[in-house]
Amino acid sequence: MTKVGDISFKTEKLTKTYISGENEIYALRGVDVEIPSGEIIVLLGPSGSGKSTFLNIIGGLDQATSGHVYFRDRDLANYTSRELTYFRRESIGFVFQAYNLVPSLTALENVALVTEISPNPMQPLEALSIVGLKDRANHFPSQMSGGEQQRVAIARAIAKQPEVLLCDEPTGALDSETGNIVLEALIDVNKKFNTTSIIITHNASIAELADRVIYFVDGNVDRIEVNKHKKSPKEISW
Repeated sequence: MTKVGDISFKTEKLTKTYISGENEIYALRGVDVEIPSGEIIVLLGPSGSGKSTFLNIIGGLDQATSGHVYFRDRDLANYTSRELTYFRRESIGFVFQAYNLVPSLTALENVALVTEISPNPMQPLEALSIVGLKDRANHFPSQMSGGEQQRVAIARAIAKQPEVLLCDEPTGALDSETGNIVLEALIDVNKKFNTTSIIITHNASIAELADRVIYFVDGNVDRIEVNKHKKSPKEISW
């Protein structure tokens, strides 16, 4: 169990560049940021501002061009390939706008895919219960709404009991009512397990749910705001 005040991630001069023909494109331009453990963090900013690149690097899905990412005071750049695999498998849960469920498997079987390779998983049915889908356990993705499929994706991500949940536009394909149900599931997970939850969104209203909001502009952190008056999903308007 992490302690209040612990830091999950710290980045120093984090830079990511891509080569396009003769041009060098900067996705991140020396990002310095600390992310406290157990908080809900919302990343806001226009398309191309570096949010997804940042999320992918701290989640071990991509490598920085330069700079450092520290997870629990250890630089990800010093991880071996095997250690990085275990880091993604054991410490990080991923939720994307695309649900990425296996169509031929039931909700329960989709969640079980993760628990079978995790060292300390919860029971798949318990994970589905946490997101309110225990009664849909034996349904296939095609028999479920978009919001239900996204909640299965959340159940799959939390079933391995990760320290961190990384969510890239988890409500992007959903209407406001369904999106609120998904956000409530994420908040419940944060409260029950003290999971550090980092959420990318284009919807500025969702920032009202966060403990902390990090604003990205042109590949860097423009500002960070601490939210002293958090709202519930039912209180925000889209």
